[in-house]
Amino acid sequence: MPSITVESCTFALFGALGDLALRKLFPALYQLDRAGLLHADTRIFALARENGEAQQHLACIGEHLLRHVPANEVDKAVLQRFQARLSYLTMDFLQADDYDALAEQVGSGERLIAYFATPAAVYGGICANLARVGLAERARVVLEKPIGHDLESSRAVNDAVAQYFPETRIYRIDHYLGKETVQNLIALRFANSLFETQWNQNHISHVEITVAEKVGIEGRWGYFDQAGQLRDMIQNHLLQLLCLIAMDPPSDLSADSIRDEKVKVLKALAPMTGEQLSQQVVRGQYVAGSSDGKAVPGYLEEENSNTRSDTETFVALRADIRNWRWAGVPFYLRTGKRMAEKMSQIVIHFKAPPHYIFDPEQRQLIGNKLIIRLQPDEGIALQVMTKDQGLDKGMQLRSGPLQLNFSDTYRSARVPDAYERLLLEVMRGNQNLFVRKDEIEHAWQWCDQLIAGWKRLGDSPKPYAAGTWGPMGSIALITRDGRSWYGDL
Repeated sequence: MPSITVESCTFALFGALGDLALRKLFPALYQLDRAGLLHADTRIFALARENGEAQQHLACIGEHLLRHVPANEVDKAVLQRFQARLSYLTMDFLQADDYDALAEQVGSGERLIAYFATPAAVYGGICANLARVGLAERARVVLEKPIGHDLESSRAVNDAVAQYFPETRIYRIDHYLGKETVQNLIALRFANSLFETQWNQNHISHVEITVAEKVGIEGRWGYFDQAGQLRDMIQNHLLQLLCLIAMDPPSDLSADSIRDEKVKVLKALAPMTGEQLSQQVVRGQYVAGSSDGKAVPGYLEEENSNTRSDTETFVALRADIRNWRWAGVPFYLRTGKRMAEKMSQIVIHFKAPPHYIFDPEQRQLIGNKLIIRLQPDEGIALQVMTKDQGLDKGMQLRSGPLQLNFSDTYRSARVPDAYERLLLEVMRGNQNLFVRKDEIEHAWQWCDQLIAGWKRLGDSPKPYAAGTWGPMGSIALITRDGRSWYGDL
């Protein structure tokens, strides 16, 4: 039996027939049910604008469950129990009268969890309507990214929600924070003196954070062309990873203690303007190339594209943190679409020993690396130097990993999807893995100055062939400092 106790709740999923809900959220809820982590009385309301028979929409949800849950994890008894929890309601989210039917279904003492898998523009309207029918007082709301387009619009969205919900009942999702390896960053750093005593500018040379995607836009042109890679990935995912790597130890594991330390990192990020911007940030846009041996179109050739768009599909940058711990340690961030490999990883480069006594030709090998891989295979490896095997090798060095691969090490345990963990924590009322309003605002403030600088300089994205690691300028960005991106072929 699970050791975690979860209270009964009513889960209302707004935007239930959208891609996120069908591909991620319903499968995550099913897996929680399968693990015995949904209370027996928990009910799930699928809410969407589509008219038609409720049973048809529920059947559609069931079909997607079977498509996105691995066959060996489909339990007929659990599936039947899970589907019995589901109800479908047709709703126009901005039509106040449509909320009466939901209010009639939710008992006076029930905890409501309202998940907004919708555009952020309607968050305020949904909250107002929940309040009108008396459901806001006992509800927690879950907000999907992106929350706004810049600092001003982000504040407008958050302020609209805050009219009806206190910060203690607002859960802003960044699904990277639910990944098992990201969670292990806290344990790795603060439960192991081996690392925490070395986690500063005295021992670390530089840090790389790469989130690379092989896919292109995949039908998201309308959204993505208005956002771009900086807003879509760096403002949230990569800056959150940077905060977890760079933050000071929290006083405890409470949500606000952890988030207070992350905010300090965001406030310490050095601004970039003028010549700094042109030297430390590279924008790119993919052109036609090949992926997995197949020809793929360029960004401007995608379906429904604007052939004159200057939206970036790639960003590489050097970020500097102005505090005692990280003075002089650059953080290199890189993310893009249509890249050579699907990969998310963090590489901590430790400084070489002050005195070198081995073969001068092998000197470039020296320097331990901690490699934290988020996808495709979650795991942690510490790259260390050892003597090569053999009588004829002398003191020739070799670099090899001390490795922890979660799927290999914990063969009997299934690695949960990030959304499973996040949904469970919402039900438990634990905000540790969610983003606070001031985090969002400081991240937007830093990204907004980059966007404003691009406009001021007239900086256009540099082309890179699909299936590569980005524009040549991203290589120059790091080699200018005498370094190179780890693992690029």
